[in-house]
Amino acid sequence: DQGFQYQHWSWKALLQEHGAVQSMSRKGNCFDNSVMENFFGHLKSEMFHGEHFADFEDLKVEIETYIDWYNVSRRQERLKGMTPMEYRCHTLAA
Repeated sequence: DQGFQYQHWSWKALLQEHGAVQSMSRKGNCFDNSVMENFFGHLKSEMFHGEHFADFEDLKVEIETYIDWYNVSRRQERLKGMTPMEYRCHTLAA
């Protein structure tokens, strides 16, 4: 998203203050960030949808658990039915 609010100096300063790295596509190129956009789409629909978290720590633990599940246990048709970790090991062994 190239929205003004994400380009505003105050938003950039807030990100920097908290040590966050901003990730935005170049103007006119929505595919720059497509891998992360795809992952965050899955994260939102598979983990966040309708959920409420007690506090930031609870949210952080749930995100870390989801990332582990996504990489180690979640089989994907586009990866020939393998998990991302299995596919990576299979590819490196070839």
